Amino acid sequence: MTERAGSQSAPHLILVGLPGVGKTTIGRAVARRLGREFLDFDREIEKRAGMEVRDIFRLKGEDHFRQLEFELTEELSTKNAMVLSPGGGWITQARSVELLRSAGRIIYLRASPEAVARRLRRVETRPLLAGRDPVVALRELYQKRRALYETADAVVDTERFVRQQLIAKVAELGSALK
Repeated sequence: MTERAGSQSAPHLILVGLPGVGKTTIGRAVARRLGREFLDFDREIEKRAGMEVRDIFRLKGEDHFRQLEFELTEELSTKNAMVLSPGGGWITQARSVELLRSAGRIIYLRASPEAVARRLRRVETRPLLAGRDPVVALRELYQKRRALYETADAVVDTERFVRQQLIAKVAELGSALK
């Protein structure tokens, strides 16, 4: 993980939502626009573990992955303001959310499971969707996580905007949080 100079007082901008909703794509663009560092939790965990997320799930289980996710969250709670893209299930870990809620602002990128399924490429790389009907799997995840996602500091309906509008809206919310 690299450091970028920035204001310690500026909060992290944390993008949450279903797998495939666009957290990484939107997050990268928003970070560029705001002049912040971007971090995708899954990529960082893969780099540190030396294996892909799907292999961590398969070989060591979801609990192990969630522990790695928590350790990264703990580390980030003391860092400069960044744009963060945790995995879709990060929101289910109350202790992780509490660590970053005090050091950031959470923005829920909302989309229906059907819309997310249409956007998804490479379902096989997503452990909780692989080998299943993506719409059915996403509906189940949405039902389990919806109330948690709705606790975000802001909600952006991704189906109402084209990509550039969505980036602008999230960047606007992020810059208003300083």
